[in-house]
Amino acid sequence: MRVLALDLGSKRIGIAVSDRSGTLASPLTVLQRSGRMQLDHERIRALVVEEEVERVVVGLPLSMDGSVGPAAQAARDWASALSETTGLPTALWDERLSSAGVNRFLIGAADASRRRRAEVVDRMAAAWILQAALDASG
Repeated sequence: MRVLALDLGSKRIGIAVSDRSGTLASPLTVLQRSGRMQLDHERIRALVVEEEVERVVVGLPLSMDGSVGPAAQAARDWASALSETTGLPTALWDERLSSAGVNRFLIGAADASRRRRAEVVDRMAAAWILQAALDASG
């Protein structure tokens, strides 16, 4: 089962996709947010079709204490509307520390510059979220 994951940001949406067996996540792309939710959902629906995706995972930005704040509620609403647009099941996954983890990796292991990190952190955060979700379900 192919799965698409989204890391929602205020300006960009990081996107990752799994392999066909649903075991390995890979960064795919970053979409610039248009400011219109329906347009962004249609763009994601096109990727769902192109990548032959059967399920979507959306990062849930819980507060550090695990509570649902305004950002998490907005992500829930956004994911629900996306599910209606794509017709696919959409799950939420705790994304706490995903961007921080990616940045630590890029600084340490990859020795990436700040500019390079800014270019890839969104899609890699989506892959981080997706891999965690895949590992938990497998």
